[in-house]
Amino acid sequence: MYILPPNNHQSTFNEKEQNMGIADLGNVLKIFGGSEISPEEQQALFEEVLLMVLARASSSDSSIQSIEVRSIQNIVERETGNTISEQDVRKAARTELYETTPLDKYLGSTGGKLADRDRVAIVHLLAEVIRSDTEVSVLEIDFFNMVAGALKTTAAEVAGLSA
Repeated sequence: MYILPPNNHQSTFNEKEQNMGIADLGNVLKIFGGSEISPEEQQALFEEVLLMVLARASSSDSSIQSIEVRSIQNIVERETGNTISEQDVRKAARTELYETTPLDKYLGSTGGKLADRDRVAIVHLLAEVIRSDTEVSVLEIDFFNMVAGALKTTAAEVAGLSA
């Protein structure tokens, strides 16, 4: 089990935005326009990237397990304060979202906009989801390595080592 830094991820969503769901992924799309983002948008970006990565992980082994979906819902609520539906998770996991630009390209573009602690938290939380169904597949390990690489996390960061 990884020990994460304290949860500093306070939600920036108001009630109307919560009803729309973070699965809309609007801030991720804004990044590709090259726009600078505010601290509030950076927080929203963390929340969206977190959902994208965790949801996609649930389907990385071609089998979305109910326990993984519940784990993702619990993690997102714990880390962001937002409640998401099973439908939000499944929507964010859909492969057609990544047909025009693969997930590693999205993460490479967004990773530079995220704080270091957010990038590392996403990788740690990804490991939590992968372990949630007690069976870790080679495909899930490959997915984990791809995400860690695309977010440019170092082995020391993932291990929680810092000077």
